[in-house]
Amino acid sequence: MRVSGSLRKSILVLLVAGGLSGCVDNREPSFENFSPKEIYDRAEYELETGNLEDSARYFGEVERLYPYSEWAKRALIMQAYAFHWDRNYEESRSAAQRYIDFYPADEDAAYAQYLLALSYYDQIDDVGRDQGITFQALQALRTVIERYPDSEYADSAILKFDLAFDHLAGKEMEIGRYYLGKLYYAASINRFRVVVEDFQTTSHTPEALHRLVEAYLALGLVEEAQTAGAILGYNYQGSEWYNDSYVLLTGQGLLLEPVGSSWLSGIYRQSIQGKWL
Repeated sequence: MRVSGSLRKSILVLLVAGGLSGCVDNREPSFENFSPKEIYDRAEYELETGNLEDSARYFGEVERLYPYSEWAKRALIMQAYAFHWDRNYEESRSAAQRYIDFYPADEDAAYAQYLLALSYYDQIDDVGRDQGITFQALQALRTVIERYPDSEYADSAILKFDLAFDHLAGKEMEIGRYYLGKLYYAASINRFRVVVEDFQTTSHTPEALHRLVEAYLALGLVEEAQTAGAILGYNYQGSEWYNDSYVLLTGQGLLLEPVGSSWLSGIYRQSIQGKWL
């Protein structure tokens, strides 16, 4: 964003009057004698120049000194934005939530909700095995999708929702593979079952079915292994996981077909035969 002539002028006024150009005592500027627009312009300038912490603080001064003005409303959403790009997600979330609470019918309420969702989503890869933040991201993204379906943020929220959902499935797979590698077959089956039952629309389902084939064969539960292979063959026959399961099962003289009455038989009836009873 280009800095206008009027903005440059207001910045110079603030620099001179407030001592913002590196005065000896380095005191924080006092904004009581400045208009909300002048403070807002200063905050915007700091944002443009990458001083995100100062920008967020100055946007907060607009809200503090002129709480019922139009400038305060604009400053609040911009403060949430500045906090977010400064990776201060908790403060960004707080500012975004205040905007939603104060201005629920405003046109920028959708963006505030989207910023709130991003404050969770952008932390997903940093939280290790604790997936609580991912669930919070999913909930906040769902709110964007359901409350603001016609907004410009809905499509992005849908994409991020799918990615976050896939991330949860990936974490289940990670733990399941760990258990499988340690020969804790029952524990690994529980993890892969979660993926097949609760995350079946994600990219991890083919591998989960193959890992179930491996685990069940290791336990000697051939009917369950065959049924997992049948589901895999019906839905993902072109995948590498189907090929691996095919080799495993046929190598033991087994067919990839539904056998028995396990939980996988129920999945087969529902997803392939369309039978829910």
